[in-house]
Amino acid sequence: CPTSPAAPLTFTMVHHTRVFKGNSLFWGNASLDGRLSHVLEGHNVTQVLPLEPPDAWARRQKDVGTYLSYFSNLVKLFNKERPMDYTQRLCCHLGCHLFPNGTSRSFYEVTLNGTAFLSFHVPNATWQRRWPGQHQVAAFAEMELMKYPITTQDLQHFLNTTCVSILQAQSARTGKLSGRSRTPLVLGLILGTLCLLGMAVGIFWCTGGSC
Repeated sequence: CPTSPAAPLTFTMVHHTRVFKGNSLFWGNASLDGRLSHVLEGHNVTQVLPLEPPDAWARRQKDVGTYLSYFSNLVKLFNKERPMDYTQRLCCHLGCHLFPNGTSRSFYEVTLNGTAFLSFHVPNATWQRRWPGQHQVAAFAEMELMKYPITTQDLQHFLNTTCVSILQAQSARTGKLSGRSRTPLVLGLILGTLCLLGMAVGIFWCTGGSC
């Protein structure tokens, strides 16, 4: 839909994962200012907008496939140790807004089975539990995600710098992205998958009472 001149420019990514009896199903998409930019179906991600040249994009596709395969194999391994006969649905919603006055806001929110699970506080690069009441899986996932630079400082940089610079290039209406702005949007998919890995560890590990 057309946006108002006063509305913020927006880049958002939605990444869904469904886990059932050791099998993982992935789907999602990314949108740049209301225009579909990437589509994720299974282990395949497609670039809809030509934001990266073909050679660079081929490398990103391979990276995403590698991470998703790693996630799937990890889920299968955990399911052998502690089989679960119920479905887990994880959703990551992340992105940034660039307002007309030049300010920006970034976000990363995670739901588990439709309930707020975790969120990433971008200014100080910390994960926060959102699940109502005490929840050992949320506590374990929060602890795991805080251990690694790629799920803290790197994610903060992606949301505060990479994401916003893409919107700044869009705002300039140059017709093409600058070299700096070509930092891949699909990096968010990779980071999102790594964050899901931390939650998968928590979900399956805690199911066995080993938190």
